[in-house]
Parts: sequence; C-alpha cells; structure tokens
Amino acid sequence: MKIEAAREREAAHFLPVVKRHPVALVSGAGSRVRDVEGREFVDLMAGWGVTCIGHCHPALSEAIATQAARLMQTTNIFYTLPQLDLIETLAEITPPEITRTFLVNSGTEAVDGALKLAHRATGRSMFVSTRNSFHGRSIGALRVIGQDKHRKPYEALLPEARIVPFDDLDAARAAMDADCAAFIVEPVQGEGGVNVPTDGYLTGLREICDANGALLILDEVQTGIGRTGRMLALEHDGARADIVTLGKGLGGGFPVAAFLTTEAVARTVALGDHGTTFGGNPLACAAANAVLGVVVGEKLVERSAALGARLIERLRDFGRQHPDVVETVRGRGLLCGLVLRDAERAAAIPGRALEAGVLVNVTAGTVVRFFPALNIPEADLWPAVDAVLGLVAGSS
Repeated sequence: MKIEAAREREAAHFLPVVKRHPVALVSGAGSRVRDVEGREFVDLMAGWGVTCIGHCHPALSEAIATQAARLMQTTNIFYTLPQLDLIETLAEITPPEITRTFLVNSGTEAVDGALKLAHRATGRSMFVSTRNSFHGRSIGALRVIGQDKHRKPYEALLPEARIVPFDDLDAARAAMDADCAAFIVEPVQGEGGVNVPTDGYLTGLREICDANGALLILDEVQTGIGRTGRMLALEHDGARADIVTLGKGLGGGFPVAAFLTTEAVARTVALGDHGTTFGGNPLACAAANAVLGVVVGEKLVERSAALGARLIERLRDFGRQHPDVVETVRGRGLLCGLVLRDAERAAAIPGRALEAGVLVNVTAGTVVRFFPALNIPEADLWPAVDAVLGLVAGSS
C-alpha cells in the first residue's frame, strides 16, 4: 500500500479535524518506526511523549498479551489485582502526601476529574489557569486551557475561568480570591512551547492557594513518569500539590491516566461522585504496571536527567553557532525545545525531517520540540538530532 491509498481511505470516512503528515506507520521497535512504504524513521516525538519506554517494549507487550488472555475488562464495583498493584505503586513513587488515586483513560479525563474533585472539596466553582497551557479538549479541560485556538470555538459552552500569564506570581496573586476552587498549572508547559518556570514559582503558587483556601492542581500528564529527569516535575521545585494528574507516559502507549490526591481532599468525596466504565480496567493497569517496572528498574528517570542535560547543551551549542536562527533553548530532562526566530523556518522542519528519516514536531509556532523515549539509544538519538539541526541551519 502507498501513502496515496491511505489518504484516499481517510478522505472517505475520517472526520477532518486532524492535519496528517504523509506517513502511514505500521510497526515500531524501540525508537524506530516503519511505514507502509518500508521507510524507517527515528522517533523524537514518542507519540507526544506517550511511548516513554519506546515502541513495543518486550515487557509491555508481554504484560498486555498475558493480561488480555486472562481478564481484560470488568467494572469498578469489583476488585482486580492489577489495579491494586498500580495504585500501590503510584503511592510509592509520588510525594508522601499523595495517597489516593482514581484511574481513568486519558489525560483530559484526569483533568476533568481533578476539577470536579477541587469543586467537591472547596464548594467553589472558579478556576485559575495559565496562558499557553494545555490541559485537554473535553469541555471541562477546555475551561482552563490557555490557548485561544482551542478555547474560542467552544467558548459559548464554557463556564468562566481566569487565565493569567505563566510564571507570574503577581498575576496569580491578583487572580486568586475566596471564590477560587483551585489553580491548575503544568510544572513545565509542553504544548505551550516547553516553558520552564523560574525557581520558586510552584512553591509560590502553593502559598497563594493556601492564603485563599484554594487547592493547587499540578497537571503532570506530559511531564510525569520521568520525562523531566524526576519522576514528577513538581520535584524540581519541591512543590506540594493537592491534586496531581498523570497520563501519556503512564501506559507507554496503552490508554491509561489518573488523578491523585491527598487524604484531606479524599475525605470530601462521597460514593457516586465520579465513575468510569473503562478506567482502571485490568488490561490498562497491567500495561501501566509494566511501564513503571521498566522506568524504575532501568533507572530511566536518572537517564532522562543525564541524557537530557547533554541534549540541552548540544542544542545550546548549536544556538551559539547560529544566533541569527535560534532565539533560545528551553527544557528539562528529555523535554527540550529549540526556539527559532522565524516561524516559517520552524514550520518547514517536520516535513523536511520526515524526508531525512526523523519524526519531530514544532509547537507554539517556533519551538522545535525534542521528547524521545526515555530509553532511546544514543546511536539513534544523536544522528537524528544532528539531522534536524542541519535542517534548521539550512532552512530558508
């Protein structure tokens, strides 16, 4: 099959809300994927950071196959052992005050659950979030998203929220009052351009929330599970959250997410306050257990920190060599952004990278984003990065 055939099949039946690249992928192993035409690519996107242990990791594939042959789905009115294993592991790897977990299917569902939980705990209905944030596309998540391109088409459906500049404590302080249920923020803004806050920002938000009787929700859907060189990105700032959301890398490619909270917040809920048909099913939990086993067992959090530091320095070296092209470099761990001065130059990079055998994306208009699998072999990483940088330097 050729890519033209895939395009024709999509055009006949798919709702046209996604812009496709001219590639139809059929298989993957580690940090390499192959398309219908037999072309191979090094993956520096990892499915928006989802495939954190690479494509088709043997431990993950085996766990899914074994559990699929045993029990795939039941309902949350029954106990299952994979779910018990997962919530215990999450309690071990998150800060000690985070003790309670509810499992869902996606990051946007985790955000929805977090907002409901904050409302239930405080009795308040106002939320504060940040510009350029991304929290998902459900109606609940869109309420607090900080990007007009996603929010404005559905604004008539959305309750009011207050959206303030990211990394600005004065703005946060001015927006918070006794009506606010919570401040929701990403520890590092991923879709917004790999924006890393200054030291003390998250702990400052904690103080502001405490002063107003509000909760602090840290959205770790993209930054969690070792992506920034810590198990959770909040650890960089020593921040203390009331609610944490997880997703993407938690399942390594299988849909699973969670919102987690403290004992104090958990005591405010009642039976029936929330639910899900598929969330926390045995198959999803088996996948997440396998991913966490690999991340911890292979010390991928530590590897993310070390390899990410080298990648950021490589990008900075490139920036120093090409100051007319590169504005700055941002990132933590293996979530890195090369910020270009020209949006047209940036927009051309993903397509040209495909021709060079590399999957990479551009976000926020000018940011070439690198977030490969945490275990990407260096033999794949550095040639792929150099290929992208060569395209950046040569683009016009």
